[in-house]
Amino acid sequence: MPAPRPARARPASAAFRSPRGFTLIELLVVIAIIATLMSIMLPSLAGARLRAREIVCGSRLQQLGLATAMYTTDSKDALPQVLVDTGFGQSPIGALFGGKKGDLPFFRIDEIGAARRPLNPYVYANLPPDDGEDVELEVFESPLDVGAQSTGVPLPGFDRVDSMYDMVGSSYTLNDHALDTDPLGDEFPTLVPATGGRMPPIFDTTETIVLSTHPAYNYDDGGDRGMYWHGAAPSPVRANLLFADYHVMIGATMRQGTVEEINRTEDYSFLPDPQWLERF
Repeated sequence: MPAPRPARARPASAAFRSPRGFTLIELLVVIAIIATLMSIMLPSLAGARLRAREIVCGSRLQQLGLATAMYTTDSKDALPQVLVDTGFGQSPIGALFGGKKGDLPFFRIDEIGAARRPLNPYVYANLPPDDGEDVELEVFESPLDVGAQSTGVPLPGFDRVDSMYDMVGSSYTLNDHALDTDPLGDEFPTLVPATGGRMPPIFDTTETIVLSTHPAYNYDDGGDRGMYWHGAAPSPVRANLLFADYHVMIGATMRQGTVEEINRTEDYSFLPDPQWLERF
């Protein structure tokens, strides 16, 4: 049997030769491909994140709806409300229906906190014993909440806000008045009478709003508050709505127009019955 041949020694230059790297052109091609893929994927990812936030917001609105149903049963069809001296007598302030203490120094919003907001015990079992303790109430904060570009509040630091939850204590609000063109008052009380009390009879519970995110009132007082919670301008202003039969609508487009047109559409109504505005 022939003897095995000895292994050939590698030249010194081959033993220490560096592996071949990418050329500049190859790197640029790879970067271009990655950039193209990112440009395709990012809008889809952004849309998925927005949809996830919408679903969480709708879920929290549904939880508040269940709590509201229990509250109205115990309160003989009165929605959760707090009467405040507005300078023109005692009047219910819709922002105080539930949530935490807000920052706004109007209508005692910065005074009345979690302990005295009436819907809270129906949502949370353990609340602070008084309003002196600041708490965070997650269910009342929408992940969509980006505040308002124009609140209509004539105070420095409150004309534009990044969070309605921080400003008034909740990302959600009661349907306590219809949209109007008067920046100095609310002409048309809806599900909460002007002096407080029980809800009026509702003509169609499937179309009448009970609770909503704040953009539902974007066009109140004849203006535009810039509440683009579901996408930046020029996308439509949208709101999540809870109806009197306690179903939720995600991303309803809020209309502009006359008082009649903005308060009752084919999708929703702020009014207990179609002839409600005629009473005023």
